Amino acid sequence: MRLKKKEDLENEYNNLKSSLETKKSAQMMTDSNIAQLIAQRDSNLKNISDHQVNIKKLEHQIASYHASKDQAKKHVNHLRKQHAWIEHEQQFFGKSDGDYDFEPKNVKKILERLGQAEEGQEKLSKLINKKAVTMFEKAQKEYEDLIKKKNQIEADKAQIENFIKELDKKKNEALQKTWGKVDKDFGSIFSTLLPGAKAKLVPAGKSFLEGLCVKVAFGGIWKESLSELSGGQRSLVSLSLVLSLLLFKPAPMYILDEIDSALDLSHTQNIGEMIKTHFTQSQFIVISLKEGMFNNANVLFTVKNLNGASVVSRSETKQRTRTSSVPQRNDLKKRKRNTNEEEEQSIPEADNE
Repeated sequence: MRLKKKEDLENEYNNLKSSLETKKSAQMMTDSNIAQLIAQRDSNLKNISDHQVNIKKLEHQIASYHASKDQAKKHVNHLRKQHAWIEHEQQFFGKSDGDYDFEPKNVKKILERLGQAEEGQEKLSKLINKKAVTMFEKAQKEYEDLIKKKNQIEADKAQIENFIKELDKKKNEALQKTWGKVDKDFGSIFSTLLPGAKAKLVPAGKSFLEGLCVKVAFGGIWKESLSELSGGQRSLVSLSLVLSLLLFKPAPMYILDEIDSALDLSHTQNIGEMIKTHFTQSQFIVISLKEGMFNNANVLFTVKNLNGASVVSRSETKQRTRTSSVPQRNDLKKRKRNTNEEEEQSIPEADNE
C-alpha cells in the first residue's frame, strides 16, 4: 500500500517537474520574445525620432519652397509690369524649337555671348544717350494726353456745332416770323399812306436769308425798281418800312420830326390816319408845319413868336375819339411844384406840335 502511494507520489513529482520544466522553457521563450519586442520597440522609437526629424526638415523645405514661390510670383509680376512684351510673348514660353526653348541651348556659350554683349553695351553706353528711353516715354505720354484732349475737344466741338444748329434753326424761325409780320405791316401801312398802291418784301435770292428786296405796285402793276418812283413815293416807302419795323415791337412813345416835309397835303393826312389805325397802343409826338397833320391831333401845342419870344400854347382838338383806350399822364408844363396835387391831362395817341 505504501509502495503504491510512493509510486504515485513519484509519478506526480515527475509530472510536476516535467510541467515545471515546460513552463520554464515557455518562460524563457517568452522572455526572449519580450527582449526581441523591446529591441524592436527601441528600434521603432529610433525610427520614429528619425522620421520626425525628417518631417521637420521636409516642413522647413516646404515652407522655404512656398516663400520662394511667393517671391518668384512677385518677381514675375514686377517683370510683367516693367516689361510689357512679356504679356504678349508669354504664350510662346516653354514651347520646343521656339525663341524661349532654352533646353537645347549651350549655357556656357550663352554666358560667353552675354559677357561679350555686356562689354559691347559698356562701350556703347558712352556713345548713346541713356535718357532717350525716358524722353521717349515722356513724349509718348504727352502724345497720349494730347490724343485724349483732342478727342475731348472734338466731342465739345460736335456739341457746340449741334447747339449752333439749334440756334440757327431758332434764328431762321424768328427771322421767318419777323419777315412775315413786317411784310404784312409794311404792305398795310403803305396802302394806308398811298391808297391803291401795294408793297411787299421779297427774297433777294433763293432764300430770305440772302436778303430782302422792296417791291411796289401801282394799279396792280409791280415796278421793277424803286428808281421808277417819285421822290415823295420813295419817302412813303421808306417811312412805311421804318414804321413796320417799329410796329414789330411797339414802343410806348415815338417822336417824329417833320416827316411830312416832302409830302403833299393828302399824304400828310394819310400819315395821321395811319398812326391812329396801326399804333393804337402808342403815343406820338409829331413836329409838323402842315394843316393835314394838325387835323389828326388830339392835343395841339402851338409855338408862336410874340414880341421876339417863343410862346407855347396848348389846345385840345375835337377829334379825341379814343381817349378812353389811351393811358393818362401829367401835363408837365402845368405841373404845380409847391403842392402835392398834380393836374392830370388825357394824352391822345398823337400829339402834334
